[in-house]
Amino acid sequence: MHDLKSLRQEFPVLDDGFLEFCASHGIFSLEDFLLHDLYALVGFAECQASSAELKQVLGITQVLSIIDSQHQPWLNGIDLLEDQQNKHVLSTGLEGIDSLLEGGFCEGKFIELVGSSSSGKTQVCLAAAAYIAHKYMCTVMFLDTCSSFSSKRIACHVNGLLELLQKEDKERCFKRVMNSILCRPVLDLLELSKVLHQIESTLASQVKGQHTKMRLLIVDSVSSLIAPILGRNSTGHSAMVSIGYLLKKLAIEYNIAVLIELNTRAAAALLISARVKL
Repeated sequence: MHDLKSLRQEFPVLDDGFLEFCASHGIFSLEDFLLHDLYALVGFAECQASSAELKQVLGITQVLSIIDSQHQPWLNGIDLLEDQQNKHVLSTGLEGIDSLLEGGFCEGKFIELVGSSSSGKTQVCLAAAAYIAHKYMCTVMFLDTCSSFSSKRIACHVNGLLELLQKEDKERCFKRVMNSILCRPVLDLLELSKVLHQIESTLASQVKGQHTKMRLLIVDSVSSLIAPILGRNSTGHSAMVSIGYLLKKLAIEYNIAVLIELNTRAAAALLISARVKL
């Protein structure tokens, strides 16, 4: 997260007065800034004294300039095609899913798994986690928001993949795969945001150009976190915008596949919320 205070030394226009103005609107980072209506923010600034108004508007302009400078560069069609061809597709081990997705989960992509309750979404997540950790010898991160993760079910999937191996080889591979699937319980949206920032920090600290061991991030499920707040006001939509931004950033910048699970009702509510916002 890009804290506005950390930018004050490099950009003097972001002085204490501007930071106080932002804090009064719940803005403490560049990410918070993106969630606000800029026209409304400028309107609030214009209600102040003329000198203060000028400073706040200059500050807003400066922050927008900083955000713009962090955008990915423009790419032409050839660059985009080459980038797509260089991305790996991770087979899930589930024939129907792989066929539907033309091979499986594409690295650098954000995949939404939507279905009604008890339709098998978590089973897909667990099976894919076991298969990808085994086949690609990589780390899979599983963020569990509703106690859906089952080490016994993961073990069953892994045993099925290793049934043709000799006993010693099977035991060694079983331990390796099970140790490669990391589960982290997450209780609310705030904690989810903190965990995603921690993951980003860990990936960013790796040597540039080094291929990360983590190739799949699963969130099962976002629905349980947004259900209590979605629909009451804009808070639920804003929170999901922020979480969605972080997940897509992890996928694109660190070239990992990101899978989130949503139930049908939550997905429909999010769609309606997005349309209203537009």
